[in-house]
Amino acid sequence: MKQGFAFRWKFGSDGRIGGSPRGGEGLTGPQEGRSARDPAPLRIALVEDHALMREGMRALLGETDDLEIVGEASTLREAASIHGTPDVIVSDLVLPDGRGPSVVAEIASRFPDAAILVVSMIDNPADVQMCFTAGARGYLPKEAASTELIDAIRQVAAGLEYLHPRLGAMLASRARAGGPAVSAPLTDRETAVLRLIGAGHTNAEIAAVLRLSLRTIEKHRSTLHRRLGVHTRAELVREAAARGLLEEG
Repeated sequence: MKQGFAFRWKFGSDGRIGGSPRGGEGLTGPQEGRSARDPAPLRIALVEDHALMREGMRALLGETDDLEIVGEASTLREAASIHGTPDVIVSDLVLPDGRGPSVVAEIASRFPDAAILVVSMIDNPADVQMCFTAGARGYLPKEAASTELIDAIRQVAAGLEYLHPRLGAMLASRARAGGPAVSAPLTDRETAVLRLIGAGHTNAEIAAVLRLSLRTIEKHRSTLHRRLGVHTRAELVREAAARGLLEEG
């Protein structure tokens, strides 16, 4: 059973957490007390399959003037259907249809312009490192204080990275101990594109094989360059070989 975030739960007179309406009603409505001159609030999406955890975050963030919940999902499939472009996506790593750093990779692929903040019980240094490699901008354990969640959201939205001090110490210790390097996780589609690049296919040929547009393939290729930290086709081919993709099929 998942442990909850360290919220200071606040119950309204009707017994609901934070007095927020059931079923997510009013999540994207105008916030009271905001001046027309105030900057637009940060658009936040929540990806968390534990309903109580999600409702707690919704209540907490809903009371913060500069934050606005614009979407919620309990699975990766639901997350792909979130409308618009959130500024920040707060996501767990354990979902019914995904687990670990691959969750970050999937979300980053769908929302390349959003900052991803992981909030998870998983604190394995290798997983934390892989999440950053996959595209996360921040990582917070669920044991953290509620005020830290708000601070982390604001920092990643500003283009900064955020790492909880305890996790930072664990990563530093792992680096001093000479921990093994980890490979960036890829989505199934990115893996397919990388395999075909490794086999020598052009972008146009890959588009035909995968029945996708040339522009989509070019976008996947650009993402591969960024995520894998490489710059040339030769480096992509070597990466495909290192992952054993050239031996398949």
